[in-house]
Amino acid sequence: MREFDYLEPASVEEASRMLADVGEDARVIAGGTALMLAMRQRMLAPTHLISVARIERLRGIGFETGHGLRIGALARHSDIARSPLVQAHAPVLASMAARVANPQVRNQGTLGGNLCYADPSTDPPGCLMALDARVVLGSARGERVLTMEEFLVDYYVTALEPDELVLEIRVPPQPAGSEGVYTRFLRTAAEHRPLASVALVVRRDGALCHEARLAIGASVPIPARMRRAEAFLAGRRITAAVAAEAADIVAQDIAPVSDLRGSAGHRREMVRAMTRRTVAEQFGLSIDEGMSA
Repeated sequence: MREFDYLEPASVEEASRMLADVGEDARVIAGGTALMLAMRQRMLAPTHLISVARIERLRGIGFETGHGLRIGALARHSDIARSPLVQAHAPVLASMAARVANPQVRNQGTLGGNLCYADPSTDPPGCLMALDARVVLGSARGERVLTMEEFLVDYYVTALEPDELVLEIRVPPQPAGSEGVYTRFLRTAAEHRPLASVALVVRRDGALCHEARLAIGASVPIPARMRRAEAFLAGRRITAAVAAEAADIVAQDIAPVSDLRGSAGHRREMVRAMTRRTVAEQFGLSIDEGMSA
């Protein structure tokens, strides 16, 4: 690991100016779980690390009626998992956060850092996408708000400008009758990055699905909303057969990656099976109910 200068700005504006001045040789550090690993492996060799730990604008978890949850970029995964506000207003997010990576990462890594790294095989982006969350970016030039789909541009690429920081994540109030479930598949118990993930948030009345938001992650270059499957589920009474048909639609619509962890074909079938099980779990069904052997 090469030597670097460590800078500690006290405001978003100061950090933004530092990023602009140093340029591409600077990296922002929050929890540092991914950045330090990349530096030790010599994948990155920045000349300056800009710590955002002193910037109060990036801290805290709050809720405001009509606006929803505000989660500061410096909130750790463990903070989100344990937050009474998150558990009350977005329990699926708390459930997801409690399973991110391993205890060491959950107690050190931050939500903002996770999103900036844009690792396709991680948990928060897909879950946040299904919750219709927004990402607030800021710089010395001001602030802007992007949807998760706008923020995640490509494989390890985000819409962050060189002088911008992630300030907070906003999760809108969920309508009455909304419920969510997040599922993930790990190849082995020792592996902490999912091979595939499914996030489903629905508004329902018993078996009747009024609205669905379904996002697939880990097996695709960037998490993606499955809008055709969402439209298929909306307005239907959900049975095991409907869950299976929705899963078939998802399997048709994804463009899975192929790498050493799994071929595109394997990932497609894994996503199909996981989607079917996730929809069935959300509606309290047996996946075999009403299906032929």
